[in-house]
Amino acid sequence: MYENELKALKKAGRFRERKIFDVTLNDLASNDYLGLSTNKKQFKKAVKLVNEYTIQSSKASMLVNGYHPIHRIFELEMAEQNGFEEGLVVGSGFLANMALIESLVRKGDMLFMDEEYHASGVMASELLGDRVVTFVHNDVNDLKEKLEAHPAKRQIIAVEGVYSMGGDLCKKEIFTLSDEKKAILIVDEAHSAGVLGLTLLGIFEYYGIRINERHIKMGTLGKAYGSYGAYILASSHIISFLVNRAKPIIYSTAPSVFDTALALVNMKYIRKNAAKLTQQILERQMSVRKQLGVTCHSLIVPIEMPDNEYTQYMQKGLMAQGYLVGAIRQPTVAKPMMRVILNLSVSTKKIRHVLALISHNKVQ
Repeated sequence: MYENELKALKKAGRFRERKIFDVTLNDLASNDYLGLSTNKKQFKKAVKLVNEYTIQSSKASMLVNGYHPIHRIFELEMAEQNGFEEGLVVGSGFLANMALIESLVRKGDMLFMDEEYHASGVMASELLGDRVVTFVHNDVNDLKEKLEAHPAKRQIIAVEGVYSMGGDLCKKEIFTLSDEKKAILIVDEAHSAGVLGLTLLGIFEYYGIRINERHIKMGTLGKAYGSYGAYILASSHIISFLVNRAKPIIYSTAPSVFDTALALVNMKYIRKNAAKLTQQILERQMSVRKQLGVTCHSLIVPIEMPDNEYTQYMQKGLMAQGYLVGAIRQPTVAKPMMRVILNLSVSTKKIRHVLALISHNKVQ
């Protein structure tokens, strides 16, 4: 029924399929930034924690009886660490963005979204009709002009702390502008929490932003936190509103109890070892500067490729050398790239080797 569409994807070099990769490959493709996905000690801690409770699975939505004590403990600790009033655990980052954007942008409101915001937010914004304005990526002046051109009951800005493909940071001036305009600011910290800041709390900490009632932080648990799921941090009245109006929260089974427990123990691990982890992050960022001559502020290094075919060819060549690197193609990005993740479980020596292989074999 869809044979022609599949043929077109293959011809364009955009065909995808699920693969189970060789676990002996050095992982520079996933978002497992701190290498916690293979930490058996942390896994055992999570098992022990879940075993302390009679109920070990979600059973139902959080508003029926799927809300577990581990969910609540996680929410409280995450909110307290980050300086927010309240927290809300969610099934996935995709659901969190759908929940925030679909429910918070009411009649008379306007959403101002960075053009490189995650696909989940873009999909949610498509439900809003003419209540959405897209601004040029990380362009403070364009955002300011559009905020002034589109007055509204509530102005809501949506940005990412670290952008998932480019690895660049949201400009601090956007935080300042949102405060000046008294706008609500949604910050997707999927790729910045656990990576940025003195204690690795993310971009709010990195910039020294004082949290206020208009700030909303969303993050995922499947990246630096080495688990699965997501969270939303905000003022107590915004969290209460989401519980009452956000469909992905009301109508989804509560997040996995075990995954939340794993994120909880990993969150404590990151907090305890922040100084050591920060040093390892800096070492890898310096390797990028020495090898490629570019400054890396996150753990994502995008290296543009000439076309889709060569991107896939490069990935296969790196696998033959023992490295797994993401070969990113359209529609995820405008131009194909190799997306190198500076995973802390991979040595700086190997990372330098990968960067050298890509840069030396890159076709202009």
